[in-house]
Amino acid sequence: MKNLLELNEVTKFYPSFKLDHVSFDVPNGTIVGFIGRNGAGKTTTLKGIMNLIHFDYGTVTCFEKDMKEHELDIKQDIGFSLSELNYYPNRTIAQIADVTSKFYKEFDMSKFNRLCEMFNLDKNKKLEELSSGMKVKYSLAIALSHNAKLLILDEPTSGLDPVSRNEILDIFESIVKKEDRAILFSTHITSDLDKVATHIVYIQKGKIVYKGTKKDFINEYTLIKGNKDEINTNKSYLLGYKIHGNEYDGLVLTSNISKVKYTSKKEPDLEEIMVNLERGVEDEEFDL
Repeated sequence: MKNLLELNEVTKFYPSFKLDHVSFDVPNGTIVGFIGRNGAGKTTTLKGIMNLIHFDYGTVTCFEKDMKEHELDIKQDIGFSLSELNYYPNRTIAQIADVTSKFYKEFDMSKFNRLCEMFNLDKNKKLEELSSGMKVKYSLAIALSHNAKLLILDEPTSGLDPVSRNEILDIFESIVKKEDRAILFSTHITSDLDKVATHIVYIQKGKIVYKGTKKDFINEYTLIKGNKDEINTNKSYLLGYKIHGNEYDGLVLTSNISKVKYTSKKEPDLEEIMVNLERGVEDEEFDL
């Protein structure tokens, strides 16, 4: 499986934050979910990939070419969208597409028109008149019209209603059926990744703490339920927990399951893993 994108030790220094030696790959035919808390470094990483900000060191290789040396050629094959479209808000979709098409050698306006019909996009509407879901579909229509092989999307399903989110996820799955394409998208809606992601990249405070298949990530952990009096007995193995009355839910490594006491166990979903890893084992009380 060929990698369409490779990050190697990319680092960016800010006064109060450091993107710290970030490395991961995006293989073709995959949907890679980029997860982490707000402020963990997701958007910084995506902007750095596209040279919208400059990494202090490290390398970005896309389609087996160095991004710094071949930026213009590489971007012909990338579809990129930040979380909110806000350029030319008073222009219609058709007008913006006409301008955008001039930047891509292989832009196919007839394909764009077909995609607008497929996505129920009114080309005569102004950008500011589009719903969040329509803006995402517009970004996808532009990317697919110039035959982008790699889509890099920042929070594409944020703010969408459940029906629109599912439509977008269905589109994602259709896109990667052609195995020469891949999608990297950041999100805090982990249920979307439960549905479509093949791989996970998890960033915490600027550092990558996991990169690999979603299946392996989930299999690494087990969610247990037990009596809260057993917390201290199990605490050295707990990665995070939450007390509910006289019981608690806790996350442990699957490899340690034989070492802890519990009344029941189950496979966690991505949200349960992420919440527990971020919560940790410090007792948390809110004085309201």
